[in-house]
This record gives sequence, structure tokens and C-alpha cells, in this order.
Amino acid sequence: MQNLNLYKCMKCNTLIQQLDESNANIECCNTKMTKIEANTFEASTEKHIPIYELSNSEIIVTIGEIEHPMEEDHYIMWVMLESNNEVTKINLKPGDLPKVRFKYIPNSTLYAYCNKHGLWKKEVK
Repeated sequence: MQNLNLYKCMKCNTLIQQLDESNANIECCNTKMTKIEANTFEASTEKHIPIYELSNSEIIVTIGEIEHPMEEDHYIMWVMLESNNEVTKINLKPGDLPKVRFKYIPNSTLYAYCNKHGLWKKEVK
């Protein structure tokens, strides 16, 4: 499985996903964008790592063992499921529940992006 190639502009906070690694010199606001690496270890008091449970042919994904806040200034912007041949992304907004459903795909990867604390991931078994 490829890693998610996500880049962020540190000036305007724009995020882009690069589909291949042919050119890592991506710029925004006349500055080279920073590659974002996904966190897999929780060190803060809020919980960001996606948790999932299998239900028939779906997985029900909740962000955090304790549900992540979904407030105007602190929320999960999106959740994504990536497999070798498929990417599914669900956008969230303040006030939504930090919970989504995806088709179950073994050996895929879940990603969640917090507007304050960045990118988090969990492997799906």
C-alpha cells in the first residue's frame, strides 16, 4: 500500500493530495509546501486515531476512543479510506458526529485530518 502523499501550505493552510511522487517540489503562496506525515501514536488529551468496528460488509469509523470534538475552531475535516485501487473520502464540518461508514476493504488504511492536530491513520485488518 502506498502512503498518502499530502502536502500543506504553511502560509494559507491549503492541503493537496499528490497522486504520484513525480514532483515533490510543490509550491503555494510562493513557498514550497510541507509533506504531512500521518501520526499513529496518541500523545494529546483529545483522541484522533480512527477506531473502527466491522458490521457486515461495512466498517463504522469513529474518530477517537473518546469522540473527537466537532467545534467551530477544532474539528475533524475529513476521513478517508485508502486501498490499493480505491480511495473514498468523507468531508465533515463542525457540528457533525465524528463517525462515518465505509465499505470494508481488508488491508486498507484509514486517515483522519484534524484542523488543529493534523493527519492521523489506522490500518484496517
